[in-house]
Amino acid sequence: MIRTIFAAAAAVTLAGLSAAQADPAVVMAPGGAGGGYDATARLPFEAMAADGIFSDGATFTNKGGAGGTIGLAEFVGANQGNDNAVMSMGVIMVGGILLNNSPVTLDDVTPLVRLTNDTGVVAVPPESPIQTVDDLVAAMKADLGAVAIGGGSAGGVDHIVMALVAKESGLDPSKLNYIPYDSGAETVTALGGGALAVAVSGVSEFKPMADAGRIRIIAVTSEGRVDGIDAPSLKEAGLNVVVGNWRGIVGAPGMSDEGRAMWLDRFSKMHEGPAWKDTLAKQGWEDAFLAGDDFVAFLGEEKTRIGAILKDAGLVK
Repeated sequence: MIRTIFAAAAAVTLAGLSAAQADPAVVMAPGGAGGGYDATARLPFEAMAADGIFSDGATFTNKGGAGGTIGLAEFVGANQGNDNAVMSMGVIMVGGILLNNSPVTLDDVTPLVRLTNDTGVVAVPPESPIQTVDDLVAAMKADLGAVAIGGGSAGGVDHIVMALVAKESGLDPSKLNYIPYDSGAETVTALGGGALAVAVSGVSEFKPMADAGRIRIIAVTSEGRVDGIDAPSLKEAGLNVVVGNWRGIVGAPGMSDEGRAMWLDRFSKMHEGPAWKDTLAKQGWEDAFLAGDDFVAFLGEEKTRIGAILKDAGLVK
């Protein structure tokens, strides 16, 4: 599905906007409308337009599936050397490439910026006998297969969190009883209905449900505690597990040096602007800005780290 939107924050007529769109951006969101990749693709352009950084418009394509690798393959195939083409992506795509043995990888695109991070939370039913991280580890050690754990896609961030918890507890991550769900709402329903003992998702998705009393958060996956959540980090609880669902933007394969510099300048200005700061607050995202060569180095480290975790979990060879 393709949608063309918008643009400048100032009031302009559609005719005037159309005339101004000399070089509209071509933007791929490798996930469904309304999801994390979709928001990461669209909201930066709204912020740039609001702050007058880039207001030439954009055409958005949503192409989900296989951890984002279907959209990645289409983006790479259609945009060789296109300085105006960018795509949202994140840690789930890093794992999706490995899980799906994708012939198209992040080596085929031009890394630009990491933008956001969504800390994970580990939750249980409100009346669960599992009250703490120590209780969770004890239950897993007693019978790992009996602890049904729910979260997002197999091999995704939520699965990785629990694979690391198992490994840090001296257990075999490949023996986890992990059940993937399509959404956090489905996971919470399964948790409340007794189908799950534990669930993992992002703060932005689970905190409102915890505030409503539907679930109880026993840990967060950040380095330290999270404001507004009365639970320790896994690291504070004695497990060396720090995981975040980060997302960012890459450019087209073969993007020129000038094109790369142009987008890095735009995203850097956006990061400093008021519209993006408002977006972070409204979405409940953490600012995780990392640009250019620093992002390239980070991506290399993530590929190695995620690959090792997925091998330990028995998901890739």
